[in-house]
Amino acid sequence: MTAIKKIFNDVFDDEVHGAFLKFGRGGYKNKYLLEGKKQSKNWSIKAGAEYVNFLVRRCLEKVDGRVVVSGIIVSTLDLKNEIGLDVVKVGNFQGIRKNVIDTEVEALKILELMNKFPRVFFALSFSGKDFILKIKAKAPKSGKPGNGDDKPVVDFCSLKTGDKSLVDDLFFGVGDFNEISVNHTINIVDIIYPENIDELKPEEVRELSKRKGCVVRNVNADGKTQTSRAEFVA
Repeated sequence: MTAIKKIFNDVFDDEVHGAFLKFGRGGYKNKYLLEGKKQSKNWSIKAGAEYVNFLVRRCLEKVDGRVVVSGIIVSTLDLKNEIGLDVVKVGNFQGIRKNVIDTEVEALKILELMNKFPRVFFALSFSGKDFILKIKAKAPKSGKPGNGDDKPVVDFCSLKTGDKSLVDDLFFGVGDFNEISVNHTINIVDIIYPENIDELKPEEVRELSKRKGCVVRNVNADGKTQTSRAEFVA
């Protein structure tokens, strides 16, 4: 289940909390962007960077055995010795480490890494029997309040899949469609700090603080529009 779908289903777990840590107070337009087209035998989907880990995980779960992967694993942590994969090179810019990957590996190995490091960004491209997933090998940009007045190009993730359950998870509550686009506005109205804030280090305060606000979801499916909203504390 995507973080957005969880919010609309009143599920506020650690995944949702982690997804919203980067947001400060304010309004963030054109987040969690999606586009989809129904084709003869599958669906063609474009998605924003927020969906990277979700798509990588869902596709890896469909792979039985080894898979050829390429891309980058991005983190503020030094993971070169933790990853356990053949790392082509490691880039480091302002504390952001990019581990370049181009190898064949057991799918389960990457899933284990994702479970161990849920905050790490796994921008990996690979394919399976009924899907082709391509993700840009770059770190996502940090959004700022008010950004997004101009409609951005949705091209960070590209997926061709025959998995109807995956499509329904991304475009929940819509039903069948031929062509669809979805965008979200994230409004953060308050940050709730932990009660023992004076006893914590700055990085601990950041990690434990919760965001309070709402998500406005705008859907255009085959020319018909609908808007919905959901409040959250996560």
